Amino acid sequence: MKILRTPDSCFENLPDYGFSPHYMMVDDGEGGELRVHYLDEGPKDADPILLLHGEPSWCYLYRKVIPILTAAGHRVIAPDLPGFGRSDKPAARTDYTYQRHVDWMQSVLDQLDLTNITLFCQDWGGLIGLRLVAENPDRFARVAAGNTMLPTGDHDPGESFRKWQQFSQDTPKFHVGSIINSGTTTELSQAVIDAYNAPFPDESYKEGARQFPILVPTTPDDPASTKNRAAWGELGKFNKPFITLFSDSDPVTGGGDRIMQKLIPGTKGQNHSTIINGGHFLQEDQGEKLAELLAQFIADNPINND
Repeated sequence: MKILRTPDSCFENLPDYGFSPHYMMVDDGEGGELRVHYLDEGPKDADPILLLHGEPSWCYLYRKVIPILTAAGHRVIAPDLPGFGRSDKPAARTDYTYQRHVDWMQSVLDQLDLTNITLFCQDWGGLIGLRLVAENPDRFARVAAGNTMLPTGDHDPGESFRKWQQFSQDTPKFHVGSIINSGTTTELSQAVIDAYNAPFPDESYKEGARQFPILVPTTPDDPASTKNRAAWGELGKFNKPFITLFSDSDPVTGGGDRIMQKLIPGTKGQNHSTIINGGHFLQEDQGEKLAELLAQFIADNPINND
């Protein structure tokens, strides 16, 4: 597998991003290794909060969330998915599969030996993270989901998603920062747009970003559909605290929160919230509010070790 690695110089002087990088090696699925970047902030002996980003963002998306959670005494771990951020980027689009990303994030859980995890997942962070929950329920203490879903291809993904999927394949240049900006309710500064562009010095680094939209299961016979259906079977038995923190202005995932509340037993009795004035990237629009709701969710649902 040919690997591209974004130079460290691309990540210098990003606005409001003073976090130290951490790295681990994971099996690339072809007998080699690739490097995964992650943030690890807060006290190392505290139970971890795992923040999973989606497409085409990276852990920069959580820069407003992390300080509030660490100030509340939490350990926060935010990986960059391979193909994004400071993680290595396989050079061929065929190197990117749904299963490989689940396996790569599974390796992060295993190598860091994470338990009592509180997960927050958005966009592809949910497609991967909810699979991890279903396949490792004992590792997770709580789950919070925002603007995400675990699709099986058995239902129409909607016109907004189909347009996004087509755009991702047809556009000559994949302007990552502009895509993030178009998914927010507030206009991003050029410096922040540049920070989202930082992992991608040229188009050759964007093969994962282009591939992700067509990896989403949209037909019943998609390669990931069987395992996602099995995951729903496990989530249908997940009784630990599960909260939905969706935003009010996301045309792609709107209504997904109600599906989760109907199908996942751990959602019962939780203080689900619709975050006002938040687009698809609610962490960007309402990061501070999201962090406060996550901290309250954890405080309201202490772990019972009896």
